[in-house]
Amino acid sequence: MENEETICRGSCSESLSAVEDAIYVIGGKWKLKIIIVLQEFGNVRFNELQRTISGISARVLSNELKDLELNGFVKRIVHSEQIPVVVEYVSTDYSKTLKSVIRSLSEWGKNHKQNIKADAF
Repeated sequence: MENEETICRGSCSESLSAVEDAIYVIGGKWKLKIIIVLQEFGNVRFNELQRTISGISARVLSNELKDLELNGFVKRIVHSEQIPVVVEYVSTDYSKTLKSVIRSLSEWGKNHKQNIKADAF
């Protein structure tokens, strides 16, 4: 029995650590919103991205994009052959691995909102 308990503790600890890692990378107010917009619209310029995500400042958007690029979710494309230089952002294939997670979170969020409205608790 003690052996099973130790295994469960280890498994639980691994799960908590994995969730913590995931939340660290995609958590916060803006990261998933940025990922969703890029997945929906394809190549997006910085100003267009800022207009689409209401309430985000240029500084915060810039920092979030850098974090997302560092973690492989966003690719920055510079078109230096154009004048003025055009910079676009696009979601990576790796970013697309989050689609099922985003879909699940969306469904859960809709259900949760309905439960709150219905005072189901």
